Amino acid sequence: MIKIFVLYVACIFLFGGCGTKNIVADKTNSAQNSDLSLLFNMQITKKDNLKLYDTASKWLKTPYKIGGNSKKGVDCSGFANAIYKDVYKKILNRSTTDIFKKDIIKVERSKLSEGDLVFFRTDGKSKKSPNHVGIYLKNGKFVHASVSKGVIVNSLDETYYKKAWISGGKVK
Repeated sequence: MIKIFVLYVACIFLFGGCGTKNIVADKTNSAQNSDLSLLFNMQITKKDNLKLYDTASKWLKTPYKIGGNSKKGVDCSGFANAIYKDVYKKILNRSTTDIFKKDIIKVERSKLSEGDLVFFRTDGKSKKSPNHVGIYLKNGKFVHASVSKGVIVNSLDETYYKKAWISGGKVK
């Protein structure tokens, strides 16, 4: 009888402990999702790539610096590289043009998924070659290193980005 009681108590602790950890983990993830949702001004759930949002959140407001690749200052391709290295364990080419030519498979705007790259020509020159890259989030929003505001989130529906749009791309 004592052996059965000990076995019963052991099972309660063993399986009950696991249940408690899951509840705590869910509350932590829920709080993280809520914080990220506020930060990115969109609903972020556990179905989203939380590593992408969490990593990108640590770069928000980093100032723009041409040729930069650190949180002291970063340009658009340096930012894309940093995110891809940390989140996806992939190294991209260093320039926007080379990323566009060598690292992606083009994707229509309507078929973009979280983590896809978005390319623009922001100086009004030929749209054959992009000079700006960002990372698609969802709901038409993307994160990028803006020359004027540093790392920020914008919408693809903004007139400026609609006019500058070249293509989306899935990294190979």
